Amino acid sequence: MAYRNFETLDVSRRSLFRGGAYMAGAAALAGMPFGRHLLAHNIDEAWPNVAAMAQKYVSDGKVANLLLTFGTGQEDHAHTVGGGTLAKGSNAMVDENTLYRIYSMTKPITGMAIMMLIDDGLLGLDQPLYDVLPAYRDMQVLVDPEGPLEDTVPADRPITMRQLLTHTAGIGYSITSKGPLLDAYNENGIVGGRVSRQTIPGFPPVTPAPGLEVWADRLAALPLMYQPGSKWSYSNSIDLLGRVIEVASGMEFEAFLKARLFEPLGMTSTWMTVPESEKGRLTDNYGVLLGNSFPIDPASNSIYLDAPKVPSGGGGLVSTPKDYDRFLRMLLGYGKLGNERVMGELAVRIGVSDLLPDTADMKGSWMEGQGHGAGGRSHNGTFGWGGAAGTLGAVDYDLGMRTALWTQYMPTDAYPIRDEYMAALEADLTAMRERGGV
Repeated sequence: MAYRNFETLDVSRRSLFRGGAYMAGAAALAGMPFGRHLLAHNIDEAWPNVAAMAQKYVSDGKVANLLLTFGTGQEDHAHTVGGGTLAKGSNAMVDENTLYRIYSMTKPITGMAIMMLIDDGLLGLDQPLYDVLPAYRDMQVLVDPEGPLEDTVPADRPITMRQLLTHTAGIGYSITSKGPLLDAYNENGIVGGRVSRQTIPGFPPVTPAPGLEVWADRLAALPLMYQPGSKWSYSNSIDLLGRVIEVASGMEFEAFLKARLFEPLGMTSTWMTVPESEKGRLTDNYGVLLGNSFPIDPASNSIYLDAPKVPSGGGGLVSTPKDYDRFLRMLLGYGKLGNERVMGELAVRIGVSDLLPDTADMKGSWMEGQGHGAGGRSHNGTFGWGGAAGTLGAVDYDLGMRTALWTQYMPTDAYPIRDEYMAALEADLTAMRERGGV
């Protein structure tokens, strides 16, 4: 099996949606006469350049599908642009019910689950982690993040929930750690998102730890990369929060997500494991190498048909555009989906705000000049995060917008899809202005 903590590095380095073009696009979209009675919810005609960009990627064979969703306020459905098929050569078209591997778009879901427990009074934002997981009481910190595991000093402060939510706890990750610490992670099965049942060249096979509790205990036995609260560094911390949720709630991690988020939100197609009966809705996932793509996780033999040994709060979920839009819609409603309250308003408001500790040095990090909330980027009224197979989801509170991008390929920087999306969006806006539509 191939495992790796993949992430969309290009999204982390830049804004999720770049300023003016997205803001103008959202404003234009909000004024379009969509009508709630529409069934297909497809708005290609309103955004011809965006639709053409999506179609170009599909027709050129670079991706099997590229679907974008746009929604405003608490309208029932997001509207779609683009499309494609579940796999190259398939006749089955993607739609709002297609299953995608969302990888790190799982992080905001886990983050909001933690905010619910804080709202319940079972956790505190600045509570020490060792109150919940005693193994993290006396942590050691590497003198050199790439140095020997024996060369450490004691942590000068405890790890807190705030730090875990914002990647400032000093914990490593297989895409940020190097040297002996990375080797130790692999040897101990400290893995994140799953990739394939197949062995993929360049990715050494790693046997995951036998369960989330063991995973967390093994992580506690290894040193930190940095002093807690001192630096932003993308990490295993959101996966660790899955174990925090289990201990604080008394429920298995995925069971908590199902009971407190997925069922109340009507997210009926969001799982760690895709049921065999539903694999006909699952996309193929592709790897891109030297401009050529090949299936690395075909739906018919997907690793997501297997139950994970370690349920990953940082990258383990499969979901649909419809389901994830309901999560974004709830965030946009500050905890309400329509008239139904799913989360406390204050829990959401705090969770989507900038929670970075004042002590954290952001210089040179992907997040320099930005904020980070409960599992996602928080900046200029927006909150959201991207996934390693090209997906992206965010809300914009200033504009009352929710939007997402759906496709399946790795690594995400193989194609400049997000850059071209923004250029196409701006071109459509220019045309609208010339017609007097904006």
